[in-house]
Amino acid sequence: MRRYYLLFAGLFFSGLTSLFAADGEQVVVVYNRNVPESKEVAQYYARMRQVPADQVFGFAMAKPDHISRTQYREQLERPLLKKLESSRLMVFEKMATTNSEGAATFKFHLTDSKIRYAVLCYGMPYIIAEDTNIVETAAQKLNPNLRRNEAGVDSELACLPLAKNGYLLAGFIPNPSYLATNPAALHPLRGPLMVTRLDGPSAAIARGLVDKAMQAERDGLWGRAYFDARGLTNGSYLVGDEWMRAAAQASRHAGFETVLDEASETFPVAYPLSQVALYAGWYDWQVSGPFTRVQVEFMPGAFAYHLHSFSANALRDPARNWVGPLLEKGATATMGCVLEPFLETTPDLGCFFSRFLRGFTFGEAAYASWRTLSWQIVAIGDPLYRPAAKSPREWHEDLERRQSKYLEWSQLRIVVLNEAKGVARSNVIEYLEQVPLTRASAVLSEKLAEVCQADGQKDRAIGLCRQALLLAPSPQQKIRLMLTLSRWLAEAGREREAMNTLLDFQKTFTDYPSPLEIWRDLLPLAEKLGDTHQVSQCRQEILRLESKR
Repeated sequence: MRRYYLLFAGLFFSGLTSLFAADGEQVVVVYNRNVPESKEVAQYYARMRQVPADQVFGFAMAKPDHISRTQYREQLERPLLKKLESSRLMVFEKMATTNSEGAATFKFHLTDSKIRYAVLCYGMPYIIAEDTNIVETAAQKLNPNLRRNEAGVDSELACLPLAKNGYLLAGFIPNPSYLATNPAALHPLRGPLMVTRLDGPSAAIARGLVDKAMQAERDGLWGRAYFDARGLTNGSYLVGDEWMRAAAQASRHAGFETVLDEASETFPVAYPLSQVALYAGWYDWQVSGPFTRVQVEFMPGAFAYHLHSFSANALRDPARNWVGPLLEKGATATMGCVLEPFLETTPDLGCFFSRFLRGFTFGEAAYASWRTLSWQIVAIGDPLYRPAAKSPREWHEDLERRQSKYLEWSQLRIVVLNEAKGVARSNVIEYLEQVPLTRASAVLSEKLAEVCQADGQKDRAIGLCRQALLLAPSPQQKIRLMLTLSRWLAEAGREREAMNTLLDFQKTFTDYPSPLEIWRDLLPLAEKLGDTHQVSQCRQEILRLESKR
């Protein structure tokens, strides 16, 4: 046992390291004085993250989600800038310069900033509406699609270091911190003020985002990763799939059991999405598939994102678009678009996941992945959330000391890290066999079953799958295990056992959203067994359910 433990532990990566401690002194918290719950969320966050009381600011703002340019400037941008300057949280120096015509002029340069993040709280507007009265001659040089001055409040506020000098409102500003590998680049002196929000369908959900983030920082971010690509190999939308594939690769190399789906359709409603730590997919307008079910198995600290041009257009609605529903179902952090951004300016997911899973805070990873500012992207979640502050080795040793229930996931991560390094399947099997927890864990028993099946040990895989079913799997994991067991039994020529497994499945999961699939799987088994009664029932049910489609 010890020999294999050392083999696996030696492959732990050390992780990237943020140069900045993730603490509340780097944050200003902003709330809407006209929304009582907004102040409650702000005070709660400040208390939980120990943000100094004099860095919590309330402004009387319009209540609608949309505000005008004038309202943004007069009710938020200028008052906040004034507060930051008067408290010396941001220091600007007026410097003489010369314009292109040789005339003397002055510009303001940010010379010091004690803050890196701004957190906007539930009740703050999130869309700046188009203002057709603003005329900018320089906008005529832009692509016609970019001659728009509407923007996300958060993305506009990220440009606060530039606000005293002014900038072109139409179109976007390139993010100087895009693809940053050093967190030092993510600072107002060199890049944007990192603005995220605690928001969602209710104030309780907004408050809960910091609770779940801090739980994951304490206990670890564990679970499975799901990436829903479209199987594209060419065309103008290829970059979206390339991001999904890069994100899946980053997930595997961080030690998450990862699914990359390349089917053109998004995950169907019956897909067994279990124990979700990470999710990214595209391109449905409204929330769909497994995320429409009553319960979604989001783990504490889960990040979930669906790429769509209007995914955050109604971020407080629990049933519209994507951001609101994902937060309603239990995600801890997400991103989205408040208005049409165009694909190329949406978050670079490969960049985001590679940073987020290697030591960047959520705010740092988000802003490193954005090409643009003063545009349409929003991040919802605690910007200080940093699930990878410890290396996998440190997490494992900590969980062992505490005898944590999450230790099974850390053991799974050891296996996945080794698989990513190309360790022989026989070594993986031997390692899992010698880990005592495997016999008590549905997570590890399922993994061992899958590796044995891939190794050709079919009967053993079937036995391990049965074992996992007896070890209190989650509901969606149980669905996956039972369907997998039935398939493996059928492939092994054990049709009677396969059919009985599916019949038990029907009794166990009476609300399964795709019963037609189960009847279709039962029919060939019943035919092969010569069970005329079961054949007749299968055909009747298939016809009945097909007629309802």
